[in-house]
Amino acid sequence: MKTNAARYLDSLGVHYELRDYALDTEDFSAILVAEKIGLPPEQVFKTLLCVTSEKEHVFAVVPGNAELDFKKLAHAAGARKAEMVSLKDIQPLTGYIRGGVTVFGAKKSFPVYVDETLELFDVISVSAGIRGTQMILSPADYLRASQAITADITKASTS
Repeated sequence: MKTNAARYLDSLGVHYELRDYALDTEDFSAILVAEKIGLPPEQVFKTLLCVTSEKEHVFAVVPGNAELDFKKLAHAAGARKAEMVSLKDIQPLTGYIRGGVTVFGAKKSFPVYVDETLELFDVISVSAGIRGTQMILSPADYLRASQAITADITKASTS
């Protein structure tokens, strides 16, 4: 099924693959999604909608096995601080539901900050705009289509 995100990438001539997976209605974790689509968690990026202290909404895109560092995101966005938007605000702002948020074809265009590790891979995976479907595409195509800014926005690994 073509999603708004897929139609958006089609309009830009971006090559991608849609990969469906069995949906777990309780667990939307990127780690579980990675397991189901056969990619390592660090190649499956989750898209989080945040708001800065300046009341600007921004997308933060981080590897599935990493945690967003709000201080680093705020610094990248030129703000004092950043935090997640409330769950009830995600759909009105993006048109997507939790577990299906993507920057492509979102209701409103917000600045996109993606963790710099994105560029380490041949391909990455992001939500296709619905739960149960991922998009596989090259990091270069993702950056071009999303007009994302790369930055170190994840917490240092404690392992």
